[in-house]
Amino acid sequence: MSESGLKRAAVVYNPIRVAGATLRTLIEPAAAEAGWGETLWFETTIDDPGKDVTREAVRAGADMVFAAGGDGTVRSVAEGLRDSTAALALLPSGTANLLARNLNLPVGNVPDAIAIAFSGRTRHIDLGIATLSRVDGTIEEHGFLVMAGMGIDADIMANTSETLKRTVGWLAYVDAGIRVIPSAGPFRIRYQLDDKPSHSVHVSTILFGNCGTLTGGLEMMPDAVVDDGLLDVAVLQSKGTLGWIDIWRKLRWENGFLRRSSIGRRIIRATSGNASTITYLRSSGITVSLDKPRDVELDGDGFGVIAGVRFTADAGALAVRVR
Repeated sequence: MSESGLKRAAVVYNPIRVAGATLRTLIEPAAAEAGWGETLWFETTIDDPGKDVTREAVRAGADMVFAAGGDGTVRSVAEGLRDSTAALALLPSGTANLLARNLNLPVGNVPDAIAIAFSGRTRHIDLGIATLSRVDGTIEEHGFLVMAGMGIDADIMANTSETLKRTVGWLAYVDAGIRVIPSAGPFRIRYQLDDKPSHSVHVSTILFGNCGTLTGGLEMMPDAVVDDGLLDVAVLQSKGTLGWIDIWRKLRWENGFLRRSSIGRRIIRATSGNASTITYLRSSGITVSLDKPRDVELDGDGFGVIAGVRFTADAGALAVRVR
């Protein structure tokens, strides 16, 4: 809050994706109309994609911080807001905008998003925490809002051209997938859910979700809830092309269409004993060790090669402005 006693907003924006001058013409009048004080403005950089300047904004008295950029900007701003009293406001402008979609916030309508920020309500959601163990023995901690993963998804992220993303959007991931999937194979992991015995399994991909919906309404984890204090885990075990077809059928047919009706849900229960290429788990935390180092991704951004990782849910750690 400012010295005048008025609430104060800050804007953290990615200048490559967002026109700061245009945002000013929309946000500053809306702030004044809502009775808020002068807005603070911060640009992200390659060295600081948002976390540090967000903490600077909070120290300067910001009650709410707009994250204006792609999923990486939103994730980094959320890290800076963790366990603070300031709320996150979303101005999605990236390729996927997954948190906004999972919270039913407008994508591509900046005036509506600004209106929700100033006149909506505050919802406290969980923040996923990834504690990464590097090959050299160092430990790093990072937050994520939607999903993290290892396997084909992380390999695709590691091989996606940033230039192509800016040019053709989500089609850049298709380009990377065409190059990665033919040579991809299963790998062995050992995982342990909190208070459970450990398991060894070969997987094609393993995903850790705070939210469940991906681009295009794809329900990767249909039972995931963003504020339940738990992480949902999807273990994908594909055996060749037919296995991937089965995964696609389950995501589009069972997780999507069938779950929308009582009859469909009965069909799912009746066939749940069949061998599945996707196994769902849920826990407040999970530890994973790897036979061989692999890439890891958090909210679609590659975070390099790791030897192991622990994922946890920091319950209610982030305040977000919603409808």
